[in-house]
Amino acid sequence: MVIGWYVHHHGYGHVARFLAVSPHLHEPVVAFSSMPRPAGLSPEVEWIELPPDADSFEDADGTIVDPRHAEPTARGHLHWAPHGHPGHRARLAAIAATADDRDLRVLVVDVSAEVVAFGRLLGLHTVAVTQPGERTDLPHALAYALADRIVAPWAHGAVSTTGLAEHADRVMWTGGISRYDGRPDDGARDERSVLLLGRVLDDDIREEATDRLRARGWEVTAIGHDEASRIDDPWPLLTRSTVVVSAAGQNSVADLAASGSRAVVISQDRPFDEQHHTADALGRWGLARRADQTVSADDLVTLVESAAGDDPDWALWQVAGAARRMASAIEAVLP
Repeated sequence: MVIGWYVHHHGYGHVARFLAVSPHLHEPVVAFSSMPRPAGLSPEVEWIELPPDADSFEDADGTIVDPRHAEPTARGHLHWAPHGHPGHRARLAAIAATADDRDLRVLVVDVSAEVVAFGRLLGLHTVAVTQPGERTDLPHALAYALADRIVAPWAHGAVSTTGLAEHADRVMWTGGISRYDGRPDDGARDERSVLLLGRVLDDDIREEATDRLRARGWEVTAIGHDEASRIDDPWPLLTRSTVVVSAAGQNSVADLAASGSRAVVISQDRPFDEQHHTADALGRWGLARRADQTVSADDLVTLVESAAGDDPDWALWQVAGAARRMASAIEAVLP
């Protein structure tokens, strides 16, 4: 049997989840994504790169069409299926051809309501990965209704899940999934060091906050806010820093939990208010200080110095064993 896995191309969280879970699967895996094959992926995993479906395209009469103007939502019943887009058609054709050629039995979808529906129409057992937020719209309702299993990669009870209420018998709450689960700390934490992780602040706010923190005796390191500052392995910085300032995405939060970090999470504006819901949960459970993208440099300094005295019980986020639990949920639907 072969397991298919659709990896959404926005951000790094979806591919990070795939890299964390796929080694725990006991069947061959074929991955589909618009992203290039990630470095370090096992050579045993086949990676099929899909063409883009959000770029402008030429219509039959030579007109250049913006796909946003090609009825992509089917009057609100779908998220993205623009009329006439050759890339969109080729993506689905590649999935269908591979399902036939490789005899796929299960399709894991992280994330796309359309790919869940398409996989089910192909007769595949489908596993839909969901995310926090108000996902009660028609496309999500369709995906949840069709999926054989729904995976929610966070701690049960942390985030309101109105859209999942009637599908509770098919939901698996895995806890947060981190690529660092089980990795030992690299040493003791510094006394006054701050890690600014990712593109969580405007440049001027980041620079002003850095200046203010350094003036108060803090060592400040910023990574991931541009290409030049990206590093492949932030784990040593995560485990060494006194406080980590991070976004409130699922992957980021799971990494904070795995590293046991004192944290300030800055919720970014995302569809369905995903990060705002997650940040609210972290604040409510006492796991992190929270702010949004309008935070001032002064307020961020205050939050960092407050977080330095916190003692978060990150075991509540249930990261330990989460990747294995998701792999078990996928294999449980194998025919």
